[in-house]
Amino acid sequence: MNPARRIREEIAASIQSGEWRPGDRVPTEQELAARYGCARATVSKALGELAASGLVERRRKAGTFVAHPPVHSAVMTVPDLAELIAARGEAYRWELASIETEEAGDDLLAGPALRIEGVHMAAGEAFALERRFIALDEVPEAADADFTSEAPGTWLLGHIPWTQARHVIRAVTPTRKEAALLTGSACLELDRTTWRAGRVVTHVRQLFRGDRFDLVAEFNAGP
Repeated sequence: MNPARRIREEIAASIQSGEWRPGDRVPTEQELAARYGCARATVSKALGELAASGLVERRRKAGTFVAHPPVHSAVMTVPDLAELIAARGEAYRWELASIETEEAGDDLLAGPALRIEGVHMAAGEAFALERRFIALDEVPEAADADFTSEAPGTWLLGHIPWTQARHVIRAVTPTRKEAALLTGSACLELDRTTWRAGRVVTHVRQLFRGDRFDLVAEFNAGP
């Protein structure tokens, strides 16, 4: 077996067995070259192939790390990020950044609304940034809800039934501040509005690292 293939297969086995967890640092090229008795160029080739397969992530000047597998969500549903992340075996945490009441006035949502901003965390890293408006005329009980430890989306799914949802999905370039929080340059923006009996309940913008979240649509053929 050639050295590059051996390195690739042994690292892949360590990751797939759970010995190396998402976020773990892979030994440096110099360390791997010494371990396998080969040139650093051989190690670099093996790591490049592992990165192309999605098993590791190579960060400039930081090193190589075990990649976080992307979370998959169906486009036609309103997912609970806390459940999706926990189902993947990672620790989830919601960090509230700000909350205030303001008068919303756009084409979708008008009247008093809660404006909530925060960060969804997965395995100790920022997974998604969120800015959400909740219509207080439609959901007055949201004014008394505690969003310091429970994400507003989780609370809404548990308390307020919805009858209609619209998703707008875009590939976007984050601002410098957003890129610093998400540690990535390519991001996926999900803009969602949900209604109950024709009245807007909430309007939310969520920004994900492009390599950490997949939106999947499945349709059945008609008769």
